[in-house]
Amino acid sequence: MELATHDLAALGAADLVRVSASIPRAAPRTFALLTAGLVFPLSAAVLVHSLFTHPIILRLQGANGDYSSSDSAQWLKLFAYQFLYLILLFTLSLLSTAAAVFTVASLYAAKPASIASSLAALPPILPRLLRTFLWVSLLMLAYHLVFALTVLLLLLLFAPSSSPPSLPFVLILVVVVFVFLAIHVYISALWHLASVISVLEPLCGLAAMTKSKQLLQGRTRTASVLVVSYFAACGVTAVLFRAAVVKGRGEEGSLGLSLPGRVLAGAVLVSVLVCVNLLGLLVQSVFYYACKAFHNQQIDRSALYEHLGGYLGEYVPLKSNIQMENLDA
Repeated sequence: MELATHDLAALGAADLVRVSASIPRAAPRTFALLTAGLVFPLSAAVLVHSLFTHPIILRLQGANGDYSSSDSAQWLKLFAYQFLYLILLFTLSLLSTAAAVFTVASLYAAKPASIASSLAALPPILPRLLRTFLWVSLLMLAYHLVFALTVLLLLLLFAPSSSPPSLPFVLILVVVVFVFLAIHVYISALWHLASVISVLEPLCGLAAMTKSKQLLQGRTRTASVLVVSYFAACGVTAVLFRAAVVKGRGEEGSLGLSLPGRVLAGAVLVSVLVCVNLLGLLVQSVFYYACKAFHNQQIDRSALYEHLGGYLGEYVPLKSNIQMENLDA
């Protein structure tokens, strides 16, 4: 397997993506089934949900573009769609992450990889990922609260009631937004790495996030490039899908395609997002091994083999022997 033969500690973002893209060749059937069963529904849900919510939003906007607060039935339908979408997105995201990380780790540990074993490992893995996700959610909530309070404080201090706003207000606001976007990227990198740690090490929740923070030291720039690139690819795909498929002819931002053209464009864009999400899941796993190598932390493959077998009921895992600690050069 190419992952096991590379000096991962020295690889940059582009090389990590290239190595990750080569992984499915080691178990094509397993990754094909994983993609069809989990990554495709996840990607389709991300894009297609706007087909249901967009008509409701248009009805709520009305002819003058102002949202109507009196149409309670439409608002209830919109909230119901969004709630179901978030539940589906959350569930598929956890399942895809667990299956992808387990499969890549199986290949790394020279353990037979199959879709059956990956799915069988999900029940014990999911509670660990859920615990980590809840801690990350609390961190994100605190982050957004601080951001909102900071913007509110700026509004109170500068009171930009004039049009246009004053230059100092605009400059400070740009700096604040840039700083908080950087923090958002860092938290996202922290979360993705902590998710892998939750599967491959006897850590989850706050402990996994703490370990993730340690592993990111010295690799933050690479992690930022990977996260921003992933967000950009997903964002561009979503914008194109909205313009080509969701919006009808005559709407602002619409590409004005015919129905067959919209169907074809939708299929192509969903396929693109499937590739982006699958590659993102693989990069997330490979980046974990790269961070371990960067910090001279060797992974005991026999212990990893047994640890993965523990999810399948093959043995009782020894929590203290999943991996070796830092090795002095």
